[in-house]
Amino acid sequence: MADIIIVGAGPAGASAALFTAKAGKQTIVIDSDQSVTKRAWVENHYGVAEISGPDLIRLGKEQASKFGAQLVQGKVTSIVKEDGVFRVSTDEASYEAKHVILATGFLTDLAEAAGLQTKPGTEPRVKTVFDVDAAGQTNVEGIWAAGTAAGVSVHTIITAGDGAKVAINVVSALNGERYVDHDVLKG
Repeated sequence: MADIIIVGAGPAGASAALFTAKAGKQTIVIDSDQSVTKRAWVENHYGVAEISGPDLIRLGKEQASKFGAQLVQGKVTSIVKEDGVFRVSTDEASYEAKHVILATGFLTDLAEAAGLQTKPGTEPRVKTVFDVDAAGQTNVEGIWAAGTAAGVSVHTIITAGDGAKVAINVVSALNGERYVDHDVLKG
């Protein structure tokens, strides 16, 4: 059983995976390869002069993998909570974890079957988002949402930051105390 399953490997999901895996949490990322970022050209992402959306996604996945995140190709079909454990199923397999982070971009089709509350989106073309609190927690304890699916701006820098924020909150919940990840220059 993993500590965390992240659904989606766009900027929010890969950023969340980077932080959770780097924190030593067993992280599985399930990605359907449907990120809207795949069609983007990005010139407003801090630290990057310009980059194609596909390259940004590839780099995010590589960073998460570097710290031990397991990347799985597939489309999640259901999320079921039994005895405090989440079973996340795809057409081909199922995985178990203590927490789930939904970083599904424009897609909120998992909401109804998983018992998740939604609300209208405020971004152009984003009709529905998961209803989350300031930490990213949904109404189902242990299921979190980050990025556009959680109602933040569709800009990659903002969704990536939201993924990191939610990941820190999940790691903190798992640890029972506030988690902070600061690296220092090597000397």
